[in-house]
Amino acid sequence: MKKILKILEAGQLILAPTDTIWGILCDATNPRAVNKVYDLKKRSDSKAMVCIVSDIEMLEKHVDDLPEKIEDFINDQRPTTIIYKAPKGIAENAIAKENTVAIRIVNHHFCTPLITAFGRPLISTSANISGNPHPQKFSDITDDILNGVDYIAEIDQDKNNPQPSRIIKIEPSGEISLLRA
Repeated sequence: MKKILKILEAGQLILAPTDTIWGILCDATNPRAVNKVYDLKKRSDSKAMVCIVSDIEMLEKHVDDLPEKIEDFINDQRPTTIIYKAPKGIAENAIAKENTVAIRIVNHHFCTPLITAFGRPLISTSANISGNPHPQKFSDITDDILNGVDYIAEIDQDKNNPQPSRIIKIEPSGEISLLRA
């Protein structure tokens, strides 16, 4: 864990399993690290990425107005990413043009203790070049990605995780928009 924390502190990228699919992770508060992810994925920086946090307390540090219905989704078994308005303490290049950010409270044996120890949110984006299918298992990850990260977690490489998170947006009216089922 200490080695991974040093890598994240240095603004470098790690490849790791998450509560959904294999992801490229970095410090979500470090603009240089976020740029490295955009470069690696060959992704336009106009497309914001998902942040993951360890718990509701960390979420509250980065989002002022938590929607009333949030508990329903946080406690759901299906990993759910929620789009929030006016985030704070997140790298500017990780925030969408509409001043929103997608954040998921992660419940995972590797990611949760890592984020807790790091003390800051992480970017978590699928381990693929933009426009290509996301990897369903470690062996689906291309050499471009494997060679482009600074550390690869050596756990759960035999597991199949085909499903990315559900993404929702809770509108000011309280209405829920499903962006990815």
